[in-house]
Amino acid sequence: MDKIIVKDLKVFAYHGVNPEEAQYGQNFLLDIMAQVDISLPCRTDNIENTVSYAEIIKTVRRTMQEKACRLLEHAAQRVADALFDEFKQINALTITLKKPDAPIKADFGWVAVEIERERK
Repeated sequence: MDKIIVKDLKVFAYHGVNPEEAQYGQNFLLDIMAQVDISLPCRTDNIENTVSYAEIIKTVRRTMQEKACRLLEHAAQRVADALFDEFKQINALTITLKKPDAPIKADFGWVAVEIERERK
């Protein structure tokens, strides 16, 4: 299956268990891999025959910013649900939601959850 991929999308939002995360917010990074049959736009060179990665980005940003979640797992699922709702051509998704500034006393690059979902 073909894929449309967005890597390291930075979104400022208010997700987290700690009160300061909900109050002050932080940056999150998302990797989105959407399985889509793009054989038609490969032949036609017509944007109307594909899923626009710009529109994927708009949907992800809006979803991440419209409601605060305590858990990354819940935020990632909300993103998956929104993408399936808005883009009927998406057959499956892999979403990696990274939290580079998690309030943990340790030296790390980021913590993350990754979910894989198929259209039901």
